[in-house]
Amino acid sequence: MMKLKPYLIFDKTSSALKIKKKVKKIIKTNSLSLSNVILVIGGDGFMLHALKKLCNYKKPFYGINSGNYGFLMNKFSSKNLIKNLKNVKQITIHPLEMLVKTKNKQKKSIAINEVSILRQSRQAASLKISNGKKNIIKNLISDGVLVSTPAGSTAYNLSVHGPILKLNSKKIAITPISPFRPRGWRGLVLSDRSKIEIKNLNAIKRPISAVADNNEVRNAKKIIIKVNKKINFNLLYD
Repeated sequence: MMKLKPYLIFDKTSSALKIKKKVKKIIKTNSLSLSNVILVIGGDGFMLHALKKLCNYKKPFYGINSGNYGFLMNKFSSKNLIKNLKNVKQITIHPLEMLVKTKNKQKKSIAINEVSILRQSRQAASLKISNGKKNIIKNLISDGVLVSTPAGSTAYNLSVHGPILKLNSKKIAITPISPFRPRGWRGLVLSDRSKIEIKNLNAIKRPISAVADNNEVRNAKKIIIKVNKKINFNLLYD
């Protein structure tokens, strides 16, 4: 970047506020309209919030970690902050697009982390999963299934023993949640060009909900998931 013009957005946690004070002493911040980079102080969850809130401004995001894991963030260094910002590398990530069909309607949402298909009652879900015309699982009996982006691979996906994907891997992960049958199936990794269709095989007895990050649609009958490459989130790493 020729001249650094950062806009600052920060979480309200005590650790984020401490870093914010240090950053304000080191570097002059700008209004959002005049900035050329968005500094995000917080954890991965706050970064996701910032990406969705500010994506229409089409500016790159540099995360400063004040949370725990910080997969999407950079480690804060008061000594090297300006140097790090001038020597960043950019990685572009794309969200998942979820189209959910219920009995009476259909709804479209995007997910930066994952789409979660979850059982809605005490009954396990009964799901057919396919990629285009190719069957992946004819009948998965489980608590649900996740379709995760690389950005989301260290979140819910990791907690159900899914794989960690590199941000620039151009892959997505499908990971079952507490699979009962087939018991040995642990999911798979697919190209980000895949078009995943998940069908509820018993919508009356075994209702399911579909959740794109935090947007939920209940009583889903069919869910179609693909990567939307028209939406770009540009992340900067030192």
